[in-house]
Amino acid sequence: MLTASGGPFRNTSLCELECVSPEQACAHPNWVMGRKISVDSATMMNKGLELIEAHFLFGLPESRLDVVVHPQSIIHSMVEYADGSLLAQLSNPDMRTPIAHAMAFPERIESGVTLLDLAAIGRLDFQPPDPVRFPCLRLAHQALQAGGGAPCVLNAANEVSVEAFLAGRIRFTDIAQVNEAVLQSIGDASPPADIEGLIAQGPAFWPLQVARDIQLLRGRHRCARRLFTVAQGGVIKAHRAAAVETGLYFLALVDLADPDLVLHVGPLYRFRPVR
Repeated sequence: MLTASGGPFRNTSLCELECVSPEQACAHPNWVMGRKISVDSATMMNKGLELIEAHFLFGLPESRLDVVVHPQSIIHSMVEYADGSLLAQLSNPDMRTPIAHAMAFPERIESGVTLLDLAAIGRLDFQPPDPVRFPCLRLAHQALQAGGGAPCVLNAANEVSVEAFLAGRIRFTDIAQVNEAVLQSIGDASPPADIEGLIAQGPAFWPLQVARDIQLLRGRHRCARRLFTVAQGGVIKAHRAAAVETGLYFLALVDLADPDLVLHVGPLYRFRPVR
């Protein structure tokens, strides 16, 4: 069982989430971390990735892995045994502890972190994660259930979507929707499920391109979108059409040698346009 703090938006109203800034997303209440992992904490994708890691590290099926929200960030993980007991790992929320553990494993070294004062902490709270507030956690479960290269696709999509959010190109709430669209775009594709296959593809790994090809079309009265029809051999040809509704975007994997050919298209979503 993994614990999650809930990040800076644990109690933020859902209607306010689409307007939060990168600075707000990076202002974690408990941890001091880099910007990318801070955004992952705010979306709870970090726990989704940890679920995937735990599956491979410990050989556990997705059904035996779980996440619980623990706002104090004192308990960092728990293991449940057949006799009903739990073993928990506790420490102050300080990145020096896991860094020291990784550097010295299997030994323990001085990290400089203050020892826990449980009497001063007083209480430890827990609650289930809100699936509406944290859809990225659901996507991680779906990727694990799908197996194969799906977790790699999700991770690649998240790298691109978080980068776009930090650069101000998409909204905070777009991150999960972009990730979901790319995950759904796998279709009959067989993304590599091993390190060698991923290294061989490198920057050409197609989910990265799909995520980067997101088009967020703006306009007060009308915008353009593409309609797709499947041609012989599975190649998708794109045809332009007019749309009267704002905030439409689509996912398309384009053949760079022939931009009029679209090799793959993901779902169409409706967003509020970024202003």
